[in-house]
Amino acid sequence: MTPPTHLLPALLAATLALALTAPEARATNGAARPALIPAPVSLRPLPGRFALDARVRLRVPASDAGALRVAGYLRGLLARTRGLRLAAPTSSATDGAAIRFLRHAAPLGGPESYRLRIGPHGATIEAATDAGLLYGAISLWQLLPIDTTSPVPTAATRRFLPALVIDDAPRFRWRGLLLDSVRHYQSPAVIRRFIDAMALVKLNVLHWHLTDDQGWRLAVPRAPRLTAVGAWRLPAGRAAARDLDPRTHAPRLYGGFYDAREVRALVAYAAARNVTLVPEIEMPGHALAALVAYPRLAAVATVPQAVPSDWGIYAYPFNIDEATFGFLDQVMDEVLRLFPSPYVHIGGDEVDPAQWAASPEVQERARALGIADPGGIAAYFEQRMGRYLIAHGRRPVGWDETLRPGLSRRAVIMSWHGTTGAIAAAVRGNDAVIAAWPTLYFDNRQSDGSFEPPGRGRVVRLRDLYAFEPLPEHLPAALRAHILGVQGNAWSEYLRTPGQLFEMSFPRAAALAEIGWSPRGRRDWPSFERRLVSLERHYRRLGIDYSPTLYRVRSYARYDRQKAQARITLRTQGGYGRIRYRLDGGTPDTHSPIYRRPLRVDLPARLRAADFAQGAAIGPLFDRYFSLATAQHRSSQQLTLCSERLPLNVEDDAPIVGSRARFLLDIENPCWIYPHADLDAAQRLRVAVGQIPFNFQIGADRDDIHLPAPPPGSAGELQVRLDGCRGPMLARLPLAPAVANDGVTELAAVPIGGVHGRHDLCLRFAERGLDPMWAIDWIELDRRPPTSRSLAP
Repeated sequence: MTPPTHLLPALLAATLALALTAPEARATNGAARPALIPAPVSLRPLPGRFALDARVRLRVPASDAGALRVAGYLRGLLARTRGLRLAAPTSSATDGAAIRFLRHAAPLGGPESYRLRIGPHGATIEAATDAGLLYGAISLWQLLPIDTTSPVPTAATRRFLPALVIDDAPRFRWRGLLLDSVRHYQSPAVIRRFIDAMALVKLNVLHWHLTDDQGWRLAVPRAPRLTAVGAWRLPAGRAAARDLDPRTHAPRLYGGFYDAREVRALVAYAAARNVTLVPEIEMPGHALAALVAYPRLAAVATVPQAVPSDWGIYAYPFNIDEATFGFLDQVMDEVLRLFPSPYVHIGGDEVDPAQWAASPEVQERARALGIADPGGIAAYFEQRMGRYLIAHGRRPVGWDETLRPGLSRRAVIMSWHGTTGAIAAAVRGNDAVIAAWPTLYFDNRQSDGSFEPPGRGRVVRLRDLYAFEPLPEHLPAALRAHILGVQGNAWSEYLRTPGQLFEMSFPRAAALAEIGWSPRGRRDWPSFERRLVSLERHYRRLGIDYSPTLYRVRSYARYDRQKAQARITLRTQGGYGRIRYRLDGGTPDTHSPIYRRPLRVDLPARLRAADFAQGAAIGPLFDRYFSLATAQHRSSQQLTLCSERLPLNVEDDAPIVGSRARFLLDIENPCWIYPHADLDAAQRLRVAVGQIPFNFQIGADRDDIHLPAPPPGSAGELQVRLDGCRGPMLARLPLAPAVANDGVTELAAVPIGGVHGRHDLCLRFAERGLDPMWAIDWIELDRRPPTSRSLAP
């Protein structure tokens, strides 16, 4: 229909205004659209809205302890994040608006389904189970906007909930995260906060990795040395060796463990949030901490005398004699006593059979059992322990290496080699969980920025994770029924602090939650980006650390030295929102200029910027000083690795307390390329270096690491070559000034005049051994006269 002529100018003006409106303003208008993560199965808007203030009551059925607990949980969330102080839940009839919890089977069915109905006079949450009531309450809480104008919750503002009906239920019943408490120990308080963050997006399984080569974290009263000895290790590196314990005057040991009281408290805390704690006791490999504590359990006569601090795989499996199985039965007795979970994970991955093959006793035992090969020994071990669990009413879970002939149909396969193991398990009739490397491994970096926490060198963006689809389209329905769900794995070799753990896990966990909960057709990346803004505001209100990488502004500059100018391009990883900036040193806000195209600025210049949407900044402040002097400064993360055999973004081992530098390197080929270095603009070369302990168990690959030989009698040097690693030598920087410094050292600058044009620079260390391994922190080409200084650790 054509509008009346007299309305055309107004319509044209309105259309133009909308076209010119900043995306953050449009998103503000769109914020009324429900920002739920994970996206629900069905959401039907209704007319009107519900005003939520302190007069609203929480109504629960009489004598319903579960509903009372969920109502109390919602009340606490509203107080902490919105400043709303609602009265305690009651089963008494009350006048006025209320949020009612009702025990009815939700239309979609299933133990976690719910219906949420919001109208002008109140809200009702209907579910047959505590889990459904909880998830309905969490959806209601997410729907309530956060006041972005106040950094703290306040009760002064009236809040409104949109009128709607949500019918919801999960796609998968297993929606989990693995928490590795072995490589780095987390306190019970940290684990509670981790569980809290999981529950907010309806994740329901915490796979708790409690034992490995580098530690044993579960107290077993009948085997006290497992924690008295196995829970403690000396961290790798010189800095740790010099950190003396004032009580013993020996190097301070790292570690910790969880006793029965702490475990029971965590199990109960998780259960109240519909999170099941699934313990993992690794066997038959990844067992060295237990073997150090009880050497008689080993397949060899001699084992190391201390729990190791190297990352990687050790070739020390458990023995297969009856005494060892009797010991492990006692361990499992304690596990079953503490964990009511229907599942118990027994590992089964990366078992090195060499010690079994070399042991006459093990071979004799294998022949008596009719086992002809080492793989059969692993299968016998895993399946025997699996039968023990089944006999006690539990289901064994194992990594996909445990999918061997003879495996009980009751066993669950956790597929980490992509989805292949899960599909093979389903074909065989076993249930499976998909925890696929590398996409669902949360120790991979989320971008190539120098700001990322330590971890593996591979980059898995949030969008890559969100796009992961666990079920191939061709998979028949009968096999799909065997896929219990999905899991992300937060391995902690490189995640030393709680902040690093959380930053690598969230908001990745939110993307995983949507994979595990929402129907495939409901997943939509642009919608997720918009909805994630609201969730991250919730994180901030609750004190949950998370990665801001998606909305972080990054810069890419091209310099014109003749005009002393730079052309600066700004972007974010996701592209959602609108970048606003300032060049006057002020902090950008919603009135600051919008970034529309690359900026051409006179140097030097200070640029500050942030990503804005939904009426406020959604990413961290970008603040950088641009000058010709720093135009050719590069961190290790901005260099190109010569190879990616085993790339890591590793943290320095010093200082003991405080922030540490991070180095990107390939530990199997420590070599970097500075591409297209402008040597016309450089008179000298400055480099800062660090050294890390080579605490990596990489087997025979270690023998293939070849480093240039250092000059005779020297402590080593950094060699810089032109146009590839076999090109002419441009510079040699002696390492002697850095040898005694545990932290980062800026080496003495060296002149590089007389070379012209753009060249690729190859940087390699000439050293006598791998431990410690040297790494580049940063490199800079400039025109200033040579100086030298050392940076304290």
